[in-house]
Amino acid sequence: MSTTRSLTILSSLLALVSAQQVGTNTPETHPALKSQDCSAGACKNLDTTIVLDSNWRWLHSSNGSTANCYTGNTFNEELCPDGETCAANCAVDGAKYTETYGIKSAGSELTLKFVTQGESANVGSRVYLMEGAEEYKMFKLKNKEFTFDVDVSKLPCGLNGALYFSEMAADGGMSTAPTNKAGAKYGTGYCDAQCPHDIKFIDGKANSDGWSGSANDKNAGSGALGACCAEMDIWEANSMSTAFTPHPCSITGLKACTGSECGDDGADRYAGVCDKDGCDYNAFRMGNKEFYGAGMTVDTSKPFTVVTQFITSDKTDTGDLSEIRRVYVQDGKVIENPASAAAGVTGNSITDDFCAAQKKAFGDNNAFATAGGLKAMGESFERGMVLVMSLWDDHAANALWLDSQYPLDKDPTAPGVARGTCGRDTGKPEDVEANHPDATVTYSNIKFGAIGSTFDSAAAPAAPPAAAPPAGGKFLKA
Repeated sequence: MSTTRSLTILSSLLALVSAQQVGTNTPETHPALKSQDCSAGACKNLDTTIVLDSNWRWLHSSNGSTANCYTGNTFNEELCPDGETCAANCAVDGAKYTETYGIKSAGSELTLKFVTQGESANVGSRVYLMEGAEEYKMFKLKNKEFTFDVDVSKLPCGLNGALYFSEMAADGGMSTAPTNKAGAKYGTGYCDAQCPHDIKFIDGKANSDGWSGSANDKNAGSGALGACCAEMDIWEANSMSTAFTPHPCSITGLKACTGSECGDDGADRYAGVCDKDGCDYNAFRMGNKEFYGAGMTVDTSKPFTVVTQFITSDKTDTGDLSEIRRVYVQDGKVIENPASAAAGVTGNSITDDFCAAQKKAFGDNNAFATAGGLKAMGESFERGMVLVMSLWDDHAANALWLDSQYPLDKDPTAPGVARGTCGRDTGKPEDVEANHPDATVTYSNIKFGAIGSTFDSAAAPAAPPAAAPPAGGKFLKA
């Protein structure tokens, strides 16, 4: 993602954070969310479920009391004098998915609500796809495609309905951190390419050392540790703009980073182990300003299908990842991703050459290549990645990097700065939370399998995109 995800509003009664011990106040029952495996020529249903990230959960004393280990944006100093002691003293509990978090799952459809007013006000959520009761579903997508339906019609400027992959551990980190007693069953082990510092527990201990509350979010903070790992953003979007972005890292799995290896903003941004910028394909940013939005080629006023293909150099599961292609399907018609209309950049898919040309044309640092490019991203998928689905607002940059003009210190007319039609004064969390509490995103019909197996590639083509795809840039069929 292009920003740290500080996503919840907590009350003094319920501190929705992550933990390593397990509480007994609320049973943990994972809502069902069916997915489909289309690898064998015919799609078959999988009895997969979802689990809420532990960063949202109630964290309380593990001695049987209900004393909070975290309230507002601070840890309880008595229970959490240091990270190890906090892990021993504190327990995470089960979740009331719909009542507390506004998460509704039925059949193959998942809806995430933005603001839910229960015993406390909850903002946003993040869930993972599970295989069984104790482990995340692991995806290995080289030479494969991944497909889902999405409805972003109720997502205004400033919100991000995100579906992506993270190189998390299948068990949530239990095997490598013995102090982690909760594991994937309770949504532990999160990491991404932003090396977020707002994760309350990393590698089985609290991130309480050096923790400080956020200056603009009364319920968020950051510690000395960051949680780094590779990230593949299949989908970051609202009804105005969308982007898909690989973020490779030079590490394997989760790394609890400190100092410059975290690549924090400022002088160290490009010194870290992960590519925070990524190589994004945002049609608007690439000059196709009538492709995505209400009433446009991909009409965001109604649901549509998103297909992402991970092409390898030799068309096998073991070859190097060499290209990421995007296809949309809406109203029975296949819509190809539009070719770049930006000067000096060609192509309608993500390749190492496309990324190098884009970085040069937009004056951006090519940290993507430094971190290993598509080959490194493919190696993450070869090891296995976890599917993440979320809805969040952005306390760091108001999501301007997604749907407006960004960065703010650049001329809005400079190449690559315009990413959508939202104004630079939009997306402020206090405004979005007050004016759009009922915003939702719906993900459904998750499918994965061989190239061409998850959608009807023979469907009638839609009207041509703003620019014709280059030779060889079409989607692949089975």
